[in-house]
Amino acid sequence: MSAGALERVIRRAGARRAEAAEHCELCSEPVPADHRHMVDTDRGELLCACRPCSLLFVRDAASRGHYRLVPQRRIRLAPVSTEPLGVPVGLAFFVPRADGTVSAHYPSPAGATEWEVDAQAWCQVVDHCPQLADLAADVEALLVNTARDARHHWIVPVDDCFRMVAVVRREWKGLSGGGRVWPEIERFFAELTEHR
Repeated sequence: MSAGALERVIRRAGARRAEAAEHCELCSEPVPADHRHMVDTDRGELLCACRPCSLLFVRDAASRGHYRLVPQRRIRLAPVSTEPLGVPVGLAFFVPRADGTVSAHYPSPAGATEWEVDAQAWCQVVDHCPQLADLAADVEALLVNTARDARHHWIVPVDDCFRMVAVVRREWKGLSGGGRVWPEIERFFAELTEHR
């Protein structure tokens, strides 16, 4: 292979990597690894956003709530009993919506399974943990991990929740999850840091 041909192969590989890099889903500009996210409330999707686009939506009025910038705060909570919510598993997250309802999600090898939480049960949980009353609709969540005697209770941005779902999807093997999924879930929670 000539030097010119090798150079073209290297250039093409670099171009493919650049194409595979994430882009802002509003303006198509490339975004860095630590980019912000927005929630498209009409479609219920999480979108990557470049810095200029994310700054446009710091205030909800910019899009009449259609696009909501995902905040960055994380708060570790004292244990929160989710028993009244009827959670069938120890790893779940709860997202309040603008209409006052709350959706519950738990990760699975196929993605996040979702169901609606009983409004009265959610009020009971909020009564015991008043900080949950301040969750920003559609963009913040109560994230709980009590599986295998863990004790993790957090207020987090919803993009953290979907990163955790991705860990479960990527690492789950067989019927019980295999030997890698639970250590990776523990690593995910160990790497969460408070940010107010």
